[in-house]
Amino acid sequence: MTIKEILNKGTIMLKNDKIENPKQKARLLLQHVLKMTREQIILYDEKKISKIEEQEYISNINKLIKGKPLQQITKKQEFMKMNFYINEDVLIPRPDTEVLVEEVIKIAKTKRKPVVLDLCTGSGAVAISIAKYVENVEIYATDISEKALKVAQKNAKNNDVLDKIKFIQSDLFTNIDTNLKFDIIVSNPPYIKTEIINTLNKDVQNEPVIALDGGKDGLKYYRKIIKQAYEYMKYNSELCLEIGYDQKTDVIEIIEYQKKFTNIYCKKDLYSNDRVIVAKLGD
Repeated sequence: MTIKEILNKGTIMLKNDKIENPKQKARLLLQHVLKMTREQIILYDEKKISKIEEQEYISNINKLIKGKPLQQITKKQEFMKMNFYINEDVLIPRPDTEVLVEEVIKIAKTKRKPVVLDLCTGSGAVAISIAKYVENVEIYATDISEKALKVAQKNAKNNDVLDKIKFIQSDLFTNIDTNLKFDIIVSNPPYIKTEIINTLNKDVQNEPVIALDGGKDGLKYYRKIIKQAYEYMKYNSELCLEIGYDQKTDVIEIIEYQKKFTNIYCKKDLYSNDRVIVAKLGD
């Protein structure tokens, strides 16, 4: 079979199973199997592939049809113009989260030597991006999952920022030294309602439940983070949280209930959904 023929076959298989963006996903899988760029796939579309390559490709197409996320098959995802290693132990970084990261970077650049805490770091995408784009930053990144932290450390090393981040296994603030005070606390916590998870797309359901499940109302981790955050924050520091598209009012109410934060504002994502809440500790 030629590259063109196997790509057509893969696209048809995905289309028949009503997989979103079948042509793009078929091509990305083929690039992964053949270790070729998009340009090479186009340029050498009449080139024959081996039987082993053909079998591996069809096997991956079937994995995708069964609900395995593309990023878990290819083991990579781009985020903030960097490449991240992805496996079954971490949530796949989404473009929406870049809005959170960009806001944190903007805030961090107003501070002389910012110290940042990233809670629920997962793949490390947030912490690593901040480390990459902010000079003189010191970052602490935590996750309850030891497996997730191994992925995050690998990504930090691959993106040359391992020396700027201290990774700590911790259930939120549990293992954070109470003497540590941060200029910014950032988190993209699990925020999907428990009952909603089994209604999500198959590929999302194949991501770690621990990184998705925000409890009965989706607000479990916001309550925990907001209740404790001020104890670890410097005066005039910021708390930055990613939220679900319909959680703005609820999360702001939780913040206001603490009566410790001011200057609360919300940032929208590329689709004009409410996505990031920022609150200041101080005047």
